[in-house]
Amino acid sequence: MTNMKKEAIVLLSGGIDSTTCLALAVEKYGAEKVFALSVYYGQKHVKEMQAAEKVARYYGVLRQEINLAGVYHWSDCPLLAHSDKPIKHETYAEQLKELGGTGTVTTYVPFRNGLLLSYSAAIAISVGASAIYYGAHADDAAGRAYPGCTPEFVKAMDTAIYEGSGLICHLYAPLLDLNKAGVVKEGLQLGAPYALTWSCYEGGDIPCGVCGTCRDRAAAFAANGVPDPAREA
Repeated sequence: MTNMKKEAIVLLSGGIDSTTCLALAVEKYGAEKVFALSVYYGQKHVKEMQAAEKVARYYGVLRQEINLAGVYHWSDCPLLAHSDKPIKHETYAEQLKELGGTGTVTTYVPFRNGLLLSYSAAIAISVGASAIYYGAHADDAAGRAYPGCTPEFVKAMDTAIYEGSGLICHLYAPLLDLNKAGVVKEGLQLGAPYALTWSCYEGGDIPCGVCGTCRDRAAAFAANGVPDPAREA
């Protein structure tokens, strides 16, 4: 077996946030010390997994793809292939307003971040990594739309991972205080390859432009005064 000593594990979905995290980790540790982990959890499409592969190749980091779809056999989240529920074509802010300002949105996958981070911790311990990066940010945490992105969750999972790893590994959410526009600004400064990324929940040949993540992505690039390079690619 080749030397698998790594410094950081990055959860890489192929979207804006995780790609920005990968850019940060590579800048800090170097590509040879970073391990990218991508998880198929039963999504309706594999576009984001394909994007993750392209991003990992761009940076020259080792990447592993795993399948945890069986965990969500009982979930009816509309992102999952076995669900008949439609994906809402509204922004997250609009969905939260309908919920009275707080509550999980329909595209919340039950405890997904907890599951993925636990898996990441096992890999981190195995390869000697002291850091796990994931792309939680303020917009996803707002109103507890995605409870696995809140500061409280990050703090609790960091404690669990640190204690459970024998005081070896910490969890980092470097984008936690940024909104989506701030994430894009950070990534642009790092030269992140956003042209290779995929965010759309619908998974067509081109982004639908109307699902919540498409709308928020478009607004984030507009706020930075730049076109979305993925739309021009």
